[in-house]
Amino acid sequence: MRAPALYSAAGSLLLTTLAAAPAGSATRVPATTAAELHGTAVAAERARAQGIDFGRCAADLEVPDSFRCGTVSVPLDYADPDGKQIKLTVSRVRATQKDPHNSKRKVPRQGALVFNPGGPGASGMGFPMVGVLPEWKNIAAAYDLVGYAPRGVDRSAPLSCVDPGHFFKAPSGSLTHPSESYKKARIKEAKAYAQGCLKRSGSRLRHYTSLNNARDLDVLRAALGEDRLTFMGASYGTYFGALYATLFPSHVRRMVLDSVVDPDPAQIWYRDNLEQSAAFESRWADFREWIARHDDVYGLGDTAAKVQASYDRASRRLAKKAAGGKVGPGQLQGAFLSAGYYDDYWPSRAEALSRFLKGDSKPLVRLAAPAPETAAEAENGNAVYTAVECNDAPWPADWKTWDRDNTRLARVAPFETWDNAFMNLPCAYWPVPRQQALDVRTGPGELPPTLILQAERDAATPYAGALEMNRRLADSVLVTERDAGTHGVAGGPNKCVNGYLDAYLLEGRLPDRRASCAGHPEPKPAPVDSARHRKLRESLKGKADQR
Repeated sequence: MRAPALYSAAGSLLLTTLAAAPAGSATRVPATTAAELHGTAVAAERARAQGIDFGRCAADLEVPDSFRCGTVSVPLDYADPDGKQIKLTVSRVRATQKDPHNSKRKVPRQGALVFNPGGPGASGMGFPMVGVLPEWKNIAAAYDLVGYAPRGVDRSAPLSCVDPGHFFKAPSGSLTHPSESYKKARIKEAKAYAQGCLKRSGSRLRHYTSLNNARDLDVLRAALGEDRLTFMGASYGTYFGALYATLFPSHVRRMVLDSVVDPDPAQIWYRDNLEQSAAFESRWADFREWIARHDDVYGLGDTAAKVQASYDRASRRLAKKAAGGKVGPGQLQGAFLSAGYYDDYWPSRAEALSRFLKGDSKPLVRLAAPAPETAAEAENGNAVYTAVECNDAPWPADWKTWDRDNTRLARVAPFETWDNAFMNLPCAYWPVPRQQALDVRTGPGELPPTLILQAERDAATPYAGALEMNRRLADSVLVTERDAGTHGVAGGPNKCVNGYLDAYLLEGRLPDRRASCAGHPEPKPAPVDSARHRKLRESLKGKADQR
């Protein structure tokens, strides 16, 4: 096991100090009530009777003809199941029941596999498309693949906090050590954003929570005609999947939790985000070391420190003049942050940085410039992300706490810390009551054996969260992809991980104890167009480097 660089003695001490930060005293409501549990049972019984009328999907969804779409009604407020209803959109592709290795053999159907890709704020409507991939064909043969848009997302009673036309602010800055005046400006923005959520969403805002997502999942189970749910959640989907397991353990058939959010109530969500920022620093170091090993291709430096200097040089240039008028330091950071999630992004990001520093900004603009046509989707996703995390649990309401904790963390983890803090800062000024976080926990025999999958160096959901989830869900088994950091490992390039996934979903088999797989190979560098770069080098010959 290769330990993340930040988790030295000093780093561990820092995170321990951060974990002791007091939460704010904002109004709280109980995690769940008897009325809400009763309301869920009422809504589920109604949904089972009505079912889902699957038909052709809306034309603008751009999905294959094999897709069928429908809706399921759920209460906005589970304490009032006969009150206002909202509709969740659902997609499905039926099990093929064809053995991909033997065309003459018919595979028994095992029911529906429901998937949530995380967020909060991501839609799973496109999930059934994975069935055409080789890694998923065995599962697609046995299961109806079911995706859906959770409450607030896309067509499912969508949330909004600002005019989508004003959502993208590009070019933008990205400061690792922001000034006091910059902090004050971001505080003002956070307060305005929180009020915008209330103004545009009204009284329904408080009902967009992880617990309601878990309750919605039980209604969807019933609407699909399933007595017990087979569910796969990735990233944030692991958290409300674990809430579901805690609330409705007898309704679970099989459950896969892939890339796990730490479910400790003391972590949700303020401290989870601090630890995420710390983990991204380690993954950013991994990426820089990879670029340095391929200095012959990219020319960005043969050490991680030199690669950092190249990145910083690009950021300074973009602060002076945005690439394509749209890509500033903030967009550069966003493009490289995504590489912390998925290492198959590494070659394209490294090449874009290399070309930009040599005078060609087009690859960077293609990767990092915001696309106006995606503004509505991005604004909606950000609104749901903010509402769910702010509603779920207490957050510090005192800016001094945020300033202290993030200033300390940014000294050793500057790459993401302040951008992450400012993204979540509306939660300090949230205008509706917050919930108490549910204590995720199941005892031996309460929940069917559950599979947990996790990459050891995942930055978005650090490895400690998988260990904590494994501890809290009795009869769960953790499979680790060692020395790897891709966020979301199920059905990916690792055949060993996929073997465990298939054995569990198709046969119900799990290892007797924790297991691990060697990490998948690192990506190969994409060769830079040498002829193009010869011309660039010639054109730049003799010119001083612009800093």
